[in-house]
Amino acid sequence: MSVLTATGLSKHFGAQDIFDDVSLQIAHGERAALVGPNGVGKTTLLQVLAGLEVASGGQVYRAKGLRVEYLPQEVTLSETDGTLWELAQGAFADLQRQAVKLHRMEEAMAAATDPAERDQLVIRYGRAQEAFELAGGYSFEQRMRQVLSGLGFDTADYHRPLAQFSGGQQTRAHLARLLLEAPDLLLLDEPTNHLDLAAVEWLENYLQNWEGTLVVTAHDRYFLDKIATKVWDLSQGRLEIYRGNYTAYVGQRAERRERQAREYQRQRESIAKDEDFIRRNIAGQRTKQAQGRQKRLERLQRIERTPEEKRLNLDLYTGLRSGDLVLATHDLVVGYEPEAPLFTSPDLEIRRGDRVALIGPNGAGKTTLVKTILKELDPLSGRVRLGAAVEIGYLAQAHAGLNLNQSVIDEVMSIPQGGHNGQDMLIGQARNYLGRFLFSGDDVFKPISALSGGERARVALAKLALRGANFLVLDEPTNHLDIPSQEVLQAVLVNFPGTILLVSHDRYFIDALATQVWALEDETLFASKADAPLSAYAAYLADREARRSVDSGSSIQISESRDETRKKREQARRQRALVELEMAIEAAEARLADLSAALEDASHAKAVEKLQALGRDYQATEQDLARLLDQWTAMETA
Repeated sequence: MSVLTATGLSKHFGAQDIFDDVSLQIAHGERAALVGPNGVGKTTLLQVLAGLEVASGGQVYRAKGLRVEYLPQEVTLSETDGTLWELAQGAFADLQRQAVKLHRMEEAMAAATDPAERDQLVIRYGRAQEAFELAGGYSFEQRMRQVLSGLGFDTADYHRPLAQFSGGQQTRAHLARLLLEAPDLLLLDEPTNHLDLAAVEWLENYLQNWEGTLVVTAHDRYFLDKIATKVWDLSQGRLEIYRGNYTAYVGQRAERRERQAREYQRQRESIAKDEDFIRRNIAGQRTKQAQGRQKRLERLQRIERTPEEKRLNLDLYTGLRSGDLVLATHDLVVGYEPEAPLFTSPDLEIRRGDRVALIGPNGAGKTTLVKTILKELDPLSGRVRLGAAVEIGYLAQAHAGLNLNQSVIDEVMSIPQGGHNGQDMLIGQARNYLGRFLFSGDDVFKPISALSGGERARVALAKLALRGANFLVLDEPTNHLDIPSQEVLQAVLVNFPGTILLVSHDRYFIDALATQVWALEDETLFASKADAPLSAYAAYLADREARRSVDSGSSIQISESRDETRKKREQARRQRALVELEMAIEAAEARLADLSAALEDASHAKAVEKLQALGRDYQATEQDLARLLDQWTAMETA
């Protein structure tokens, strides 16, 4: 039985049509994922279904007595909302009133002197207590702690005023309240935006057991895969409905669009044949047949061509080939204060062509490790070494590398193409290039400060694509991107010929892309590699489960102790050889820098013979450097 039905819904703001002729229904216990590009009206549709926004046309029918709650993307709470605990407690106001009533009945029983009156009070109290217990009166505080903890709140947060919380924390607090209220229909707009990976995993497990009905919009495709039983695709102002989770929807959508394209093409060919027949015979001996065909064409319901969606047109290419070893760490400890390191790392390697995903809770040190690799921050101890001919392209979290005072076109034109100075684009070329990133017309002259999060993400990607780097370091690259743009970025990175290190909470993205997963847990970094048929992410989940299933004490501690003893024995023997090897590496790197400058001078001077000789020297020195780096790696990882 449907708890909510909508027919012929439309919404427009002035002359702008948001969506038109949207019809849908959802039955009790179903979980619908609402997907579509940014700006198509997903939030507006949710608000119409919640009764918070009035549709321009059509009707919404709700089952009698249906309790509906809506989570917006951002929530602002004030001092009048009290503490986190008080907000959560408000979901059980009726139980609290029952608890007060029971307490008063207990006082009355204690004060009663007449045995008959006391017996009547005992009977009434027993009935009230049974109803209280059945309604969860003795377990609701445990439920509150479960939900608050699952969404990432500590016990220290329980009695803090909500007005002191950040915007993301306030939205999480409101989500906790809605989950505890357990409405018949819950509408969630981007509920995973302010959750770390552990909280997202908890939420999807919680919602899988949700007894009510759910409609959710989210950019987290893995989350949608876990919870959705149907998908509503809102695009080009129309809504299409698909069965199953997100992955099932992707397959069905491709099949449906292919079928629509075939039907459209067949009808076009049939119409062309009929029109040709009519032209040739309208005034001839077969006039009646031609007229009949003309009438059929006039009555024919034309199949509309599926409109092409505007999609990101991204191409990441590098003509630079790095050495086989791209990055190696040794005895690495990461953090800002020696007394309080963020984590220790085993010795790690990234080889050319690897795609490494770095995951972990907020504050664990993921971005700090990235800064250490970029040499923006010194390690507390140990080393990070980049391999030969490695050129880094960095996409900062929250797009911190963008100049907010520049326009979109100026920001892109500030990047030399392919890393070569003096090859900046002309304005016309820059406008055409930005069109591939969905910036058209005067949009290219907007200041970065005026852009949305998704628009800034596209500018950052446009800049990254121009650099031609062979080692991409991407910090939360899918943040603020809609699902179609995520799909494009994923496909491009799968085919990228260089090497990738990405920090991400996007498990669907990681599962499709990563060949290694580095996971930060309890101040330690664990590495998992793809092991057919398991993806790297599936292998990480298996490794994590194994770690959790064993006693976290003795065996690990013994192993670590043995490793430490071995390292101390070998340290003295390796130290002199390492120092000598590093001096040789530095000399080779300096020689390469000198040869590179000489090659540039010879190129400008068009000295062909000198160029050839310098090229041979450069190639020989590069081979020597690669050999030295391999020796260094072998000694460091032995």
